[in-house]
Amino acid sequence: MTAREAALKSLCRIEKEGRYSNLEADLILKGGELSEKDRALYTRLVYGTIERKITLDYLLSGLTEKPFEKTDPGVKNLLRLSAYQILYADRIPDSAAVNEGVELCKRYYKGAHAFVNALLRRLTREKQALSFPDKSKDPVLYLSVFYSVSPSICALFLEQYGLARCETLFEAMNKTPATTLRINTVKSTVEDFLAGLQARGIDYAPCALAPYGVRVNAPVSKLTELEEGLCFVQDEASQLCVQALQAKPGMTVIDCCACPGGKSFGAAIAMENEGGVLSFDLHENKLSLIRTGAQRMGLSIIRAEAADASKCREDLIGKADVLLLDAPCSGLGVLSKKPELRYKEMTQTERLPEIQQAILENACNYLKKGGRLIYSTCTLLKRENEERYFDFLSHHPEFEEAPLGIPGAQDASHLTLFPDIHGTDGFFISAMRKKD
Repeated sequence: MTAREAALKSLCRIEKEGRYSNLEADLILKGGELSEKDRALYTRLVYGTIERKITLDYLLSGLTEKPFEKTDPGVKNLLRLSAYQILYADRIPDSAAVNEGVELCKRYYKGAHAFVNALLRRLTREKQALSFPDKSKDPVLYLSVFYSVSPSICALFLEQYGLARCETLFEAMNKTPATTLRINTVKSTVEDFLAGLQARGIDYAPCALAPYGVRVNAPVSKLTELEEGLCFVQDEASQLCVQALQAKPGMTVIDCCACPGGKSFGAAIAMENEGGVLSFDLHENKLSLIRTGAQRMGLSIIRAEAADASKCREDLIGKADVLLLDAPCSGLGVLSKKPELRYKEMTQTERLPEIQQAILENACNYLKKGGRLIYSTCTLLKRENEERYFDFLSHHPEFEEAPLGIPGAQDASHLTLFPDIHGTDGFFISAMRKKD
């Protein structure tokens, strides 16, 4: 099976069955049918086509008199896949994209190959003259089509950040993110870890802000350090969130919404595997990610349990030295890593502030006096970030703002990290202290 054939099948399954792209890609990559070269091409084609879907549909619709939305779903995915290569894959010749697309069409969608051939060839001829909506007349439509983000997301960003800033943000989130690792200093030193990468010829660069972070230019499949438990994948923003915990050996840390576990791992490492980390998640079936990860990395102080963070656990009241609430959120800071989020309708997220507030109201009871609470999200919407932080403080005089104590925000009590400024995920971190 070729990379293009595998990509087409995956795109169809993702659309028809509602699969998450990362889970579908993992399934194909672990299947062993693709060569190393084809694995890289397959990954780029699947994620790239999904990321650019609105743009591709808009441009293809303008090149055919046949209503594009009424095209057979499989043919539509084939056209998107081929158009992505023509418009965005510089190293793939247009002729190869067209010919491979037509051949796949003959194999799977007999009778449509003449239409596919004509449309793709027209795209190659006219791609330099393609036009987009006028940003001055309809900025929401322009942002949606040009950057392939749902109109409802674009409208919220436009209201909060303005057109010029929206463009820089979306441009940054349309770039393929680097793989960022957090070194497990329970098993290795930073120096030894980096020396191991260098000895194997893997390009890397230490993170600018996170002291134990490193960005690598290599596919995850080549990083044996992951299986050895010497590191785990974690964005620099999440690493800074863990640093803001100021967790120390012997403490009790509660991670209220822990899955997939990266922040729990980081806390246990900072504690030098001494003390206790209670990692909770609403769904029991997700906890295996934390348990297997902790075992692989030699982090014996982590205990993972299913728990509803909005419901009180009487046995935990006043027990935690540090509390982390990485709250359920709209995820609009990680569009580059979760392409499906681009097409989310914001009506689906309207109750999130209410849910976040309910979890905060409950979880704060678990802190000891003098304890530290970190509230974070991976979104860039103020209604889920600053508004929640200051609303909580206004209703809880027993809490006060606390300094984050992280690079770039030593004395600030809250910080938003931006992809276009910091080169990280879009992320919000805030700190509070329960008064003595």
